Amino acid sequence: MKKPLVLILCLIFAGLQSFAQKSVLWYEKPAEIWEDALPIGNGRLGAMVFGIPGNERIQLNEDSLWPGGPRDWGLAEGTRADLDRIREYLIAGDHAKADSLLVLKFSRKGVIRSHQTMGDLWLDFHWDEVTEYKRSLDLDEAITLTKFKSEGHEVTQEIFASAPDQAILIKLQTSHPEGFRGLIRMDRPMDEGFPTAETKAVNDNLLEMKGMVTQRGGQIDSKPFPILSGVKFKVLLLAQNQDGEIKASDAGLQVNGAKEIHLKLVAETSYYHSDFEEKANLRLDHIAFRSWGQLQQSHVREYKSWYDRMSLTLGQEKTEEIPTDLRIQNVKAGQTDLHLEKILFDFGRYLLISSSRPGTNPANLQGIWNRHISAPWNADYHLNINLQMNYWPAEVTNLSELHMPLFDFTDGLIENGKKPASTNFDMQGAILPHTTDLWKIPFLQAATAYWGSWVGAGAWLGRHYWEHFLFTQDLDFLEKRAVPAIEQVVLFYSDWLIIDPRDGKLISAPSTSPENQFINEKGQKAASTLGAAGDQQMIADIFEIYLKSNEILSKRSELTDKIQSQLGQLRPGIRLGLDGRILEWDREFEEPEKGHRHMSHLYAFHPGASINNRENPEYFEAVKKTLDFRLANGGAGTGWSRAWLINFSARLLDGEMAYEHIQKLLSTGLYNNLFDAHPPFQIDGNFGYTAGVAEMLLQSHEDGVISVLPALPKAWQSGAVKGIKARGGFTLDFTWERGEVKTVRLHSAQGKKVILFADGSEIDLELRAGESIEMEF
Repeated sequence: MKKPLVLILCLIFAGLQSFAQKSVLWYEKPAEIWEDALPIGNGRLGAMVFGIPGNERIQLNEDSLWPGGPRDWGLAEGTRADLDRIREYLIAGDHAKADSLLVLKFSRKGVIRSHQTMGDLWLDFHWDEVTEYKRSLDLDEAITLTKFKSEGHEVTQEIFASAPDQAILIKLQTSHPEGFRGLIRMDRPMDEGFPTAETKAVNDNLLEMKGMVTQRGGQIDSKPFPILSGVKFKVLLLAQNQDGEIKASDAGLQVNGAKEIHLKLVAETSYYHSDFEEKANLRLDHIAFRSWGQLQQSHVREYKSWYDRMSLTLGQEKTEEIPTDLRIQNVKAGQTDLHLEKILFDFGRYLLISSSRPGTNPANLQGIWNRHISAPWNADYHLNINLQMNYWPAEVTNLSELHMPLFDFTDGLIENGKKPASTNFDMQGAILPHTTDLWKIPFLQAATAYWGSWVGAGAWLGRHYWEHFLFTQDLDFLEKRAVPAIEQVVLFYSDWLIIDPRDGKLISAPSTSPENQFINEKGQKAASTLGAAGDQQMIADIFEIYLKSNEILSKRSELTDKIQSQLGQLRPGIRLGLDGRILEWDREFEEPEKGHRHMSHLYAFHPGASINNRENPEYFEAVKKTLDFRLANGGAGTGWSRAWLINFSARLLDGEMAYEHIQKLLSTGLYNNLFDAHPPFQIDGNFGYTAGVAEMLLQSHEDGVISVLPALPKAWQSGAVKGIKARGGFTLDFTWERGEVKTVRLHSAQGKKVILFADGSEIDLELRAGESIEMEF
């Protein structure tokens, strides 16, 4: 029998009693490959720390290091007449011709223009007889530590990336009687045999590396296009010693006998500042005489102001007796590891804090951590799930302000997207492409229609503005940021829609389902169709969001009336096939990849919110059948796709299914440093995992409803959550034991009515702004 529910109204809350579980990644050997190294970052500036005694590599990154510029390339050559011809082909059922003309006229085809590494800092010191080795990354303080003994004497290396001081800071210490002996140097990889940076010792304590990003292997329209200019940068490294000697040399800074060295690295680029070289000098001057204690205290205080907003405890308190790589191997061997699951959740929050801060660029396909001159998929911004997934954890894990770089970026992309909307399509508003980069290029790019000729990105990104409002209830943001952006997206779709002559409904045309194809009646593989499910769902979603936003703001116009009318005429994006699955295209076509990694035709279920078990149970069941079919045919092999399955499973209220996908992600989708193994590395799987775990613990996507532990797996018998966010401006802390909710504390920032589902209880609540309620079950 359950204990009676006890409610305690309060204005000041004394914290829930729970024990803390520290999250530390640690290893007993140095990184052998880049995917073993440990990431640090301050949003803009980052590094991968290898921890190699004698030949330490600290691979450096900055988020604006891109070749080229915003005006390198023009739009594709397509016109409204070309679009009309494509639509004629589709209506006639000639999908192959539509695909071909779509790429020929509206895509800039294959593009190579990549985010790039800033280079490497090398610490070449002489250490013999290395023993007692350990390296670690403490997620609670965002500090990496490498320590070992050389000939019985201790050596330590401590590194962090400070946001308040915009620097990477390194402290080297040893008790070895001969101290540090060797060379400190910096370099950057060549670009197809050509140097990309110049490094010199300015004086006995200062290294300087200056360069410009180029891409000699660049490509546009699937043809070679060398890019010989780009963002310029300057890196300064100050080496400070209390004893021993540091001397300038042609190779770098020669060290002899110093037992403690402080390295202070700053970097500035022409993307952020026209006077970036002087900015770098001033940045270094600002920290040159600050003590290590001051720098570290400032870093830890600022970082924890983000990280400590939320915490998760799973199971009983654990000590860090098992190295992280061994934990992963144990899971691969069939063991469960609740603490690894918790660490990976915290790692996602850590990565977002470290790669996305107000004023920076948004996290790209690799966050900010990229060792390449030409990275996989350009380490750019893919808008058909990857960029969006990067920000799925932002609101729910109490990091709302870190969402802002995405909005800043999208605002600029929308402005650029007005050009192709007008020039290529003769339409109002803005079209957002499938893929873009730092310069916010607005044209479609891909040599094939199924890969990159997709027009749904604007709607999907538009939902992020809405989600930020739902969580924060910030009316000023809604009116001044969200609605103006969403309106441009809505204007384009309003003009884009045509009447399907087969049923008289409004549809998107040409329409593709991201990165997928079908087999048409002629037996041809094709991508373009009339009103693919994903497009129809997303357009309906952004229309509804636009109308709801204007209703909240008490605004009505000719456009809102038009959108209301078009919404009523829009062909539903949720339609069932003969076997009960949700159709992906406009007809029940044969599928060449039955286990395809993308599941955009389930957008209305997640991340959208149009399908739930209470309001439309038949669609809820159809989602299950659709996922079962995908999985039965080998779906969800990639990291981000597996992470999406965790989120889907949580929305299905199936904790065991979600946990099964967690185990598969842990056993097949992680590198030793916990980076998501797509493969290769893509950071969206990390963010998607963290969002998925949050979705298992708390759901608030149904209007006016919050569910605590809606998809709790049996493995998570006990635990605690503090600081998790729910839509409506709510913050929750809760604990559970033996699979049952024990305590809940709900705080309302704005004062809202809500129905709380917890431990089988349905509780109607109406709190005033700033009021909290505690419940014991």
